[in-house]
Amino acid sequence: MPRHEELELLMVRYQNGDASAVTELVETLSPPLYRFFTSQFVSRRFADDLLQETWLKIHEVRHTYRPGEPVLPWIYAIARHTRVDHYRRTRRVEDREQQVEQLPEAAATAAPDSRGFDLEAVLRQLPESQREVVVMLKVADMSLEEVARATSSSVGSVKQKAHRAYEKLRGLL
Repeated sequence: MPRHEELELLMVRYQNGDASAVTELVETLSPPLYRFFTSQFVSRRFADDLLQETWLKIHEVRHTYRPGEPVLPWIYAIARHTRVDHYRRTRRVEDREQQVEQLPEAAATAAPDSRGFDLEAVLRQLPESQREVVVMLKVADMSLEEVARATSSSVGSVKQKAHRAYEKLRGLL
């Protein structure tokens, strides 16, 4: 992961129309953004859609980035809002659809995961706000201040959510 200064430079170059900067930003930040989405109860199929939608939104609002400001909180705030919008859209559709239970044949053929420890399954047991903070801090390697900006919270609130998440994770593990 490039340093914060390198990301800021890439973002400024992107704002100025440098196509190579766009490519480098997308290649650098897509893996952690994808992990962010998959850790939030989002299926892998939807994570792909959310990642693409996030980059489209970033492209549309790239002019709002202020040079000199950290890039990661700005991008993660967009990703977070994209995920929330997706959730709301999906809920509206699901509220109108009739849900069908899983077919017995499909349930019988589902093989258990043989990889052992499943981090995603453990993270799913955390409340959404705690899970989001842990992923940003530990997976995206963001600072407390950056997470606070991305989630529109105070640093104290981020610390509290992280502490509660760590306590719950210790109990689960």
